[in-house]
Amino acid sequence: MGEMALREVAAILRSDLSLIISRVEMALLQELFLVPPFQLLYTPYTVPLESMREIRSNPKPFAERQHFVTIGNFRHAPNWDSVLWLREEIWPKIRQQLPHAEMHVYGAYAPAKAQALHAPKVGFYLQGWAEDAMEVLQKGRVCLAPLRFGAGIKTKLVDAMMVGTPSVTTSVGAESMYEALPWCGVIADNVDALVMAAVDLYRDEALWEDAQRHCFRLAEGFDDKAWRTDFVQHIALAYQNREAHRERGFTGRMLRYHHQRSTEFMSRWIVEKNRGE
Repeated sequence: MGEMALREVAAILRSDLSLIISRVEMALLQELFLVPPFQLLYTPYTVPLESMREIRSNPKPFAERQHFVTIGNFRHAPNWDSVLWLREEIWPKIRQQLPHAEMHVYGAYAPAKAQALHAPKVGFYLQGWAEDAMEVLQKGRVCLAPLRFGAGIKTKLVDAMMVGTPSVTTSVGAESMYEALPWCGVIADNVDALVMAAVDLYRDEALWEDAQRHCFRLAEGFDDKAWRTDFVQHIALAYQNREAHRERGFTGRMLRYHHQRSTEFMSRWIVEKNRGE
């Protein structure tokens, strides 16, 4: 286990309650790291669906969209890896079958090595920071996000759902985002499968329209109204019963005790050191 994992799990165990946005990570924390369930609260990433009512009631259709799009901050390692894989292995094969299609990559803080991937001759465009992510995603026909690693909820895919843009991604990209419901596009994990999925979804209007319907159904699971009341009530209950709540977790109590004691002894050492000077 790496140092970062040790620090994060220790922080979770010392806390009264940690808000976890992924059911996969909830299970991982309980089963692998033995974090007591009462110290975790599943609180998914949420969006204000009410503000998207007009788009959801009158989404931009297949015929009015074109090209592939993806978006993501380049300071986040999974996004950079995804764009590199896309440019070097996936896009050339898609371009062979869709010679007039373009790949538009948006994202802030693109380093020189990312900007070097910009190649209009093969339809691959590095567009930089997007002033309005929803507008960018709504123009594209397919959101293409081949993520090979990463955690939590992939907000680019939630945003795509909200504006009715079907997506092609990996099992990592779709992790903890659809449960028993159909994905709003295609999930694939190797180059050839991703290429085939992207081309089929881009060409087939009926397949695309079916995926768009799934977009809006999945987006409902991220509606902030659906989670707001339960979240507030759970926090209030944990606060009201905080002493009893803290007594239940022996490991957390032990870590808090040692953390406080180490701080106390460090303070004493600083005092003595200053006296000696």
